[in-house]
Amino acid sequence: MIMAPLLAVSLVVTAATGPLDPQPKQAAVPHAALQSAMHATTDCLMRTIAADPRSRQASADAMMGELIVDSMPACAATVREMIDAYDASFGDGTGERFFMGPYLDVLPTAASRMLKAGSPAK
Repeated sequence: MIMAPLLAVSLVVTAATGPLDPQPKQAAVPHAALQSAMHATTDCLMRTIAADPRSRQASADAMMGELIVDSMPACAATVREMIDAYDASFGDGTGERFFMGPYLDVLPTAASRMLKAGSPAK
C-alpha cells in the first residue's frame, strides 16, 4: 500500500530536481577546449616572462604586472583562443570578462610562484 505513494513521491522529486549531472555531456568538448586554451595561454605568458631578464631580478614580484603586460603581444594569439574558447563554453562576452577579471587577478601570484619553482623553461 505504501509503495505506490512512495514511488509517486520519488518520481516527483526526481523530476523536480533535474538530472544529477550538472553539466550536459555536450558541454564536455568546449570545456576541454577551454582548459587546453587556458594552459596554452599560461604557458606562453610564463615562457615569455621567464625569458625576460627582469624576471630574474630580486624585485621581480614587484614588477610582475609590468612583465605580464609586456608579455601580452607575444601571446596575443593564445589569449584570443582562450577568450574564444571561454565564449564558446559560457556565451559571448564572457571570455573577455574572465580574462580581464579572474584570470588576470591570479596571474601575478601564479607567475611568481612558477618562476620561483623554475617552471617553465624557455
